[in-house]
Amino acid sequence: MIKKRNMIGQIGLVIITLGIYVIYWFYKISEEMKFVGKDASASPGLWTVLLFIPFGAFYSYYKFSELYEKISSDNFNKWLLFVLWLVFSPAVWFIVQSEMNKKADQQVTATV
Repeated sequence: MIKKRNMIGQIGLVIITLGIYVIYWFYKISEEMKFVGKDASASPGLWTVLLFIPFGAFYSYYKFSELYEKISSDNFNKWLLFVLWLVFSPAVWFIVQSEMNKKADQQVTATV
């Protein structure tokens, strides 16, 4: 099940939790992308833990980007998303959350 998230509300949560919400968001969005992409090999829990290990985050960002490329409606290039993780990660949040919100809307429309 995909949850539609308010982007302004998420900014508030990031500020209130002093950034901890970003880790939660990464995990939950990874789980949702795994569900949408029907990718049994995806491991959101491992990817989230690797964020705290030097150079492990690079692997997490790559696998996240690879899965996003698979599920995005416009086949967003995984390498572009990976570079955005390294250069300006808020852009990744905006791109991925916008796509997942569209998928949540489609999900609601399909069930009605």
